[in-house]
Amino acid sequence: MCERKSAQILCAGVDEVGRGPLAGPVVAAAVILSPGQTIDGLADSKKLTPRRREMLDRVIREQALQWALGRAEVEEVDRLNILQASLLAMRRAVQALPVVIQHALIDGNRCPQGLPCSAEAIVGGDASVPAISAASILAKVARDREMEALDALYPGYGLAQHKGYPTKAHIEALETLGVSAIHRRSFRPVKRLLERS
Repeated sequence: MCERKSAQILCAGVDEVGRGPLAGPVVAAAVILSPGQTIDGLADSKKLTPRRREMLDRVIREQALQWALGRAEVEEVDRLNILQASLLAMRRAVQALPVVIQHALIDGNRCPQGLPCSAEAIVGGDASVPAISAASILAKVARDREMEALDALYPGYGLAQHKGYPTKAHIEALETLGVSAIHRRSFRPVKRLLERS
């Protein structure tokens, strides 16, 4: 990892959020922390309360050396598949950084192709590598805010509550209201509904 390589190496932690939902984009973040920088409370975003994530999101944006977001849209998820769309969102986050990094630490077991640097995949990195934890938090907060905004544009689905994940309430709303423009047509519960209609 970057700490072991050299303090001179510019390194980013990278993570994505939104692989499981039936609706909305995949959002990724890339975060460069200062060497030796400590932000108290960094952890896998899924383990934090919404309030704690919001607070850490502000701290990360203020204190990180650099950060950037990337995304893959619903159409790309349907066209490429969710794994490839997730890797694409992560690559876009790295490419959106205002500086060129030398190394990327990617959460998971696959690295995106076409990065402008070396990379390593770290399973569980969002819980063990601070820069990846920071990326996880930025991506989660950004995506949650977007789903809350989409709730106003697509009322009735409960997007502000479940953020597009396949909850019982979301499935029931889909059956009642039908499939919207922001639903992933390649995901089984949505696909089944489309085949029935």
